[in-house]
Amino acid sequence: MPELTARVVRAAFPKGTLAVRIREALGPLFEDEAFAGAFAVRGRPAVSPGALALVSVLQYAEGLTDRQAADQVRARMDWKFLLGLELGDSGFNASVLSLFRSRLIERGLEQTTLELVLERLRGLDLLKAGGRQRTDSTHVLAAVRTLNRMEFVGETLRTALEALAVAAPTWLAGLVTAEWAERYGPRVDDYRFPKGEEVREQWSEQVGRDGFVLLEAVYAPTAPHWLREIEAVQVLRVSWVQQYHRDEKGVRWREQGSPAGSSPVVLAL
Repeated sequence: MPELTARVVRAAFPKGTLAVRIREALGPLFEDEAFAGAFAVRGRPAVSPGALALVSVLQYAEGLTDRQAADQVRARMDWKFLLGLELGDSGFNASVLSLFRSRLIERGLEQTTLELVLERLRGLDLLKAGGRQRTDSTHVLAAVRTLNRMEFVGETLRTALEALAVAAPTWLAGLVTAEWAERYGPRVDDYRFPKGEEVREQWSEQVGRDGFVLLEAVYAPTAPHWLREIEAVQVLRVSWVQQYHRDEKGVRWREQGSPAGSSPVVLAL
């Protein structure tokens, strides 16, 4: 622990924060040697896998996407305290977290690493499940993946709307509602997603329905044909094929590994 980091953080947070309490209660919980089997022995130096494991737990506890969690590492002193970083440490790219989780799953290390910290945090009442929500490693990884998926679809739709607002403002004005403007005005990673699996599922399905409405309007016979050629619209179409399924029961997430292209609306496009 850098001396300056410890002194500044303890002065700024005399009552502590979750990150500070975790560090003080558990110490340096993860040693990088525990992850040796999942990483190559050659190549450029990587971010400490022990630090990434702690970040993964914190981002789950605070409901953060990978991008938001990486921002917290750069911006928050208490996270630097937890990770034993200098106050001026610039952190890492958000993509590192996704790659880290993939390596954990490929090597089966999620059970022996995340379960360790989760069990100890629960025992100290530092991490509690809400209602029926679980805090096992499988659920933690799935919850973080869902948050990143939500960020992706929300930002994909927002980007398409912005492109259409520039290319065809009059056409788009007849489609967009006040609710859409509120929902997709700010960047998706500028706010925290709602907590709770059911609420997040409702949010994701709403974004899916809105995306289908926009795609149907763009591909309608009366719409200008060149709208379909806008790159952001093409990205939206492909993304909705990959992420959503729609049938007579409504719109829902496409399960990982399920075949894409079975949606009637997508085929019609």
